Amino acid sequence: MKPNSYNSFEDIDNQLKIISLQKQIYKQQIKLNLKSTKSSFSATSIKSEVKNTLQVKLLEYITTNLIKKFR
Repeated sequence: MKPNSYNSFEDIDNQLKIISLQKQIYKQQIKLNLKSTKSSFSATSIKSEVKNTLQVKLLEYITTNLIKKFR
């Protein structure tokens, strides 16, 4: 990483403000990602996934048995 060269204290202050704002943005992104992760693991979400999986497996079972019956 190339070291920054500053011409004044104002340049340093501006860079520190930028870094501070970036830090705040990263914190907010982490909070949003955490909320999203929590909601994806909610009871209704898990229930829906299990229901969909069971439907697919039941459909596969029925179709394979029908195919065997008609052979």
